[in-house]
Amino acid sequence: MSFEPFAMERWQSTWENRVRYNISESGVHPLSIAELLALAGASLEKIAAARLGYPQSNGTEPLRAAIAALYPGATPDHVLVTNGSAEANFCVCWRFIEPGDRVAIVLPTYMQTWGLARTFGATIVPIWLREETGWQPDAAGVDAAIGPGTKLVIVTNPNNPTGAILTRDAMDRIVGRVDAVGAWLLADEVYHGAEREGVPTPSFWGRSDRVVVTNGLSKAYGLPGLRIGWCVAPPPLAAELWARKDYTTIGPSVASDLLATCALSAAVRPRILERTRSILRANWPVLERWFASLGGEFTYGASEAGAICYARYRSAVNSSALAERLRRDHSVLVVPGDQFGMDHYIRFGFGPPTRDLEAALERVGAAMRTLHD
Repeated sequence: MSFEPFAMERWQSTWENRVRYNISESGVHPLSIAELLALAGASLEKIAAARLGYPQSNGTEPLRAAIAALYPGATPDHVLVTNGSAEANFCVCWRFIEPGDRVAIVLPTYMQTWGLARTFGATIVPIWLREETGWQPDAAGVDAAIGPGTKLVIVTNPNNPTGAILTRDAMDRIVGRVDAVGAWLLADEVYHGAEREGVPTPSFWGRSDRVVVTNGLSKAYGLPGLRIGWCVAPPPLAAELWARKDYTTIGPSVASDLLATCALSAAVRPRILERTRSILRANWPVLERWFASLGGEFTYGASEAGAICYARYRSAVNSSALAERLRRDHSVLVVPGDQFGMDHYIRFGFGPPTRDLEAALERVGAAMRTLHD
């Protein structure tokens, strides 16, 4: 087994807390514990009273019930709580992928699952999203990629890095091919709930008996520091994934489980999602005006979900070299497109406080203008 380094996560984790302006993130400005409890009308007393012993390792019953309620027909037995959606994705890939397996992945994407598939020895067949069609796959590409012998199909919807949402026709095409060849589908839906216009993205859950959905509190909820994610799967598979989690982190933290249960309650969840969408609605025009001020330097599509915009630039400089220049000379962190396998793109995060976003973009604009001087 050869290890595939995760370039984007190493880039972000090395520098995100060492720059003045971080616009590499794909979520909104995180909530504090006090802000979360204020939204819930709760106090710290319950958290302060919690015993810091070993937690229920697959997540407490109240938390799994709150998650199951988001997926029609699911019960707590369908749910495994993980340490972030990254652990959820890891457990699923570990369960399904063996050397030589054929794995179809919708690209561009968050490259964790791509790297895991390579590390576990899979043959990866890409399903490319097309910029000219609003970052949708074409039917022929789906059919060709999800061919006989495909073991696993992986899709992130809403998409990272583009912020695009698959059409229902595209979703149906993917699921149809999954069922036709007897594959499984891993649907990473971590940006579900972060739709800028507020219309929820349809879930892949329930479209086939061979679907596993992963999600978490990092993006749409603005709670990445809780490190709470989950898998939703048929109960026998959920039990298998739980058995694999026994070898990783064993269980979530007691405090995170309690706070996540609070965040996902029927009264609090809508308030958190409305906060997220209000940030997206406020900041998207800031980014659009900035793009317009640069005289066509960037080409981009409107982000439908997530605090992310994937923009192509016309300058000849390599994207990692450009990102390093922005970090080193201007103390601004962005994600270069070649970390998604696509040079001459930048992924901008527009979820920070508005003043910080404006200041960061001003610095990026100044740097871009020097490229042509």
